[in-house]
Amino acid sequence: MDYPKISQLLADDMQAVNTLILQKLHSEVVLVNQLGKYIISSGGKRIRPMLALLVAKACNYQGDKHINIAAIIEFIHTATLLHDDVVDESSLRRGQDTAHQIWGNQAAVLVGDFLYSRAFEMMVDIESMRVMAILATTTNTIAEGEVLQLLNCHDADTTEQRYMDVIHSKTAKLFEAASQLGAVLSNYPANKEAQLAKYGMHLGTAFQLIDDVMDYQATSEEMGKNVGDDLAEGKPTLPLIVALRRSQGSAAQQIRTAIEEGGLENLDNILDAIQSTGALEYTINIAKNEAELAITQLNCLEESPYKTALESLAWLCIERTH
Repeated sequence: MDYPKISQLLADDMQAVNTLILQKLHSEVVLVNQLGKYIISSGGKRIRPMLALLVAKACNYQGDKHINIAAIIEFIHTATLLHDDVVDESSLRRGQDTAHQIWGNQAAVLVGDFLYSRAFEMMVDIESMRVMAILATTTNTIAEGEVLQLLNCHDADTTEQRYMDVIHSKTAKLFEAASQLGAVLSNYPANKEAQLAKYGMHLGTAFQLIDDVMDYQATSEEMGKNVGDDLAEGKPTLPLIVALRRSQGSAAQQIRTAIEEGGLENLDNILDAIQSTGALEYTINIAKNEAELAITQLNCLEESPYKTALESLAWLCIERTH
């Protein structure tokens, strides 16, 4: 099942999610409206809200609160993007200028705060302490992941484990929450709910690892951001960590210097080292393993088009080019 078919499967629900997002974005403050709508409507496949919808449907949920959960997940994700781009000083996101490039850092950070706080308002409307607890823990873990990433920045001695800890917190945690909440709404048995949470965690890990590969593989048009951004920021992602571990002499020194000082002065040589050491293949293989682990967690679900879509989503995360 490809993305268009998955989208078609969820067409009515995603329409309801988009309507709710636009409704909840509304503010009496004009700048909040402008910046919020720019970010929300700037593309993206909405994988995280889709996850919440698919799991709820796969668990045979009959209510409508999965729409609210999906919108909340997208608000939290969008808030993290706004803050991320300011911290990383990124100029492109999904092929467009980042919000802080247009409106400035202060506006981007403050509108990110608005999206977070609006998400928590929406959580209250669901009237479930369990939902509140999961999302509160999730946002806290994401923030910890951002700080961990900051600590790893410009540190050429960052280990593979430390890097995996970052992506489990920073990226995979929201995928995990989206999947788990679909099961929570459905009052699914605790052991099966735990499996679906693991599905999301493994899926999110695979998704981020492929993102890291594409930073050294895709064109900026495919990627929707500047190629080499991670390197320019001195951010040691897994391909770079592996390339450094497997390199010697001047190649190793150039990678180390690039991480410690940032910049793209030796980009071509570093790309050669990443290719020749097999660092991309290594990262892709770990991502594939994560996708397989995700799929094994779905044995708790009965067969349905929604379960098939969840299986397909794991492989689509690996095969994507943007």
